[in-house]
Amino acid sequence: MKVILIFDSGLAGAGGKSNPNCALTATREIAGTAMLLEPYFKKIGAQISATLYCGMDYYKQNKDEVVMKMAAMVKKLEPDFVLCGPCFNFPEYSEMAARCTKLISEKTTVKVASMMAIENQEVISQYKNDIAILKMPKKGETGLSESFENLTKFIDTSVNYPEKLEGIKEIICY
Repeated sequence: MKVILIFDSGLAGAGGKSNPNCALTATREIAGTAMLLEPYFKKIGAQISATLYCGMDYYKQNKDEVVMKMAAMVKKLEPDFVLCGPCFNFPEYSEMAARCTKLISEKTTVKVASMMAIENQEVISQYKNDIAILKMPKKGETGLSESFENLTKFIDTSVNYPEKLEGIKEIICY
């Protein structure tokens, strides 16, 4: 099972605050937060096939272009699943992730979800009826491992058991 991750430059290990103008980038390397996710993905036979990312200042200056290009890259790479996140409690990244999730779900047949903390309430309220947004703790709080376990259940169910997805959404999504 191929998974694509959509990150901000900080989570991709390319410098967040130190590299806010990082242009839209794609890599096949397992970098940054992807290294934390990889062991969880292996449990369900998933592998990270690419990570797409950009800096938050770059995103803010090119919102529509970034979202459209990320969706186009996803369509071209044809993964089984796309994770936009984990966004923790970062509001700008959460907005980018939600917008990417929505466009990918509208323009492709790829399974996709966002993952963010409740502190992003404005984004969650705006998008939760249109996309799957998985629950997770804010940065530095406990519960990250449990949220990653829930993520793998969600991915596995989305790809392999879609008829059971609504039941899982009720428990682990907003």
